[in-house]
Amino acid sequence: MTKPSLATFTALDLAKDQIADLDQQLLKRKLRVTQSPCDTKAIVAGRPLHAFCSNDYLGLANHPDIGSALAEGISKYGVGSGASHLISGHSLAHESLEKRLAEFQAKHIPEARALFFSTGYLANLAAITGLVRLAPQGGASIYSAKLNHASLIDGIRLASAQTNAMVTLFDHTQLNSLREALQQDKRPLKLIVTDGVFSMDGDLAPVNELVTIAQQYDALLLVDDAHGFGVLGKRGHGILEQDNIFSERIIYIGTLGKAAGVSGAFICAQDAFIEWLIQKGRPYIYSTATPPAIAHALCKSLDIIESEEGSERRQHLYRLIEIWQKEMQFSGWQKVASCTPIQPVILGSNANALQAASLLDDAGYWIPAIRPPTVPIGSSRLRITFSANHSEADLRQLMSTLNHIEQQISAKASS
Repeated sequence: MTKPSLATFTALDLAKDQIADLDQQLLKRKLRVTQSPCDTKAIVAGRPLHAFCSNDYLGLANHPDIGSALAEGISKYGVGSGASHLISGHSLAHESLEKRLAEFQAKHIPEARALFFSTGYLANLAAITGLVRLAPQGGASIYSAKLNHASLIDGIRLASAQTNAMVTLFDHTQLNSLREALQQDKRPLKLIVTDGVFSMDGDLAPVNELVTIAQQYDALLLVDDAHGFGVLGKRGHGILEQDNIFSERIIYIGTLGKAAGVSGAFICAQDAFIEWLIQKGRPYIYSTATPPAIAHALCKSLDIIESEEGSERRQHLYRLIEIWQKEMQFSGWQKVASCTPIQPVILGSNANALQAASLLDDAGYWIPAIRPPTVPIGSSRLRITFSANHSEADLRQLMSTLNHIEQQISAKASS
């Protein structure tokens, strides 16, 4: 019996070559396996680490009351949903959560209605591709902040490919070019898309100004408040509450796996827009509904966010941010003026960022290096994030460690 000849496997060779190329450029990402609940102390590969890298801003991911609510949800609704929302997967738990989420934004969006998704990525894809389909083919324009999250960028790319929408990028710190472009735009549907809190720099979008621009030029404004929901505003309702905004033109996206501590995301907008997305939002129509027990647990999370406990957690978080901004000093590394739990430290090169992350790991800290394409070339960084479960002592010890590591790297570079 003759053996078959070995055929060329081009795709596999391409994969291996391109992974090797990423490794050579210091851009290859690696998974780390945690062996503990999400909290400020983590066990990774059997080692205890101080975690300053999660988006669990309020420290709710391991909250016992939310865990109990999840268990209660399983006892009431079982484990899976069994189908998409429009078939048989939409439970009382989903309906109750959506009503609560709409109440969070009712003072900021007229006739507010919410739609729950399994991830923020899906919510952004559904919102952008669905809304653009309101216009006739080629009749939509999308204006995207340059530093928007990948899920917004991918939603815009998909919408443009499907409908031939025109896409224009703008700098959220300089809005004159956005005004000028909109002034010349005669298309019937114009959609401005921005993060509320920019996830890598921690700065805020000028939402009040963007609302004014949207009103002036008859545009919709989509705000992805993934990193603001639960954190910003007196009651944790997000950036619209913090900026005291009320507008019928807002499409609000909130994430429930960050400050809310669980999983999922939602779109909140006027009832007519939500009804349209139920009819035409393909990621919603064709996805199996999130397990209803998750929605049940999220209702408890919302209770905590609005409660005195939630307020105390936000106040403690703001105190940590204040300490960092006032007291943290670097000799060469660049600190960013952020008023949010996201506090990046810019080191520039991939090599410097990886070296700093490695030395932090040796010192017992988990703060990954963030490199292109997540951030622009030449701006590799440590993305430090605070949680309400961090103590002031935790923070000051980190600050001391960072100063020591910066000196270490600087001395090595000059030797």
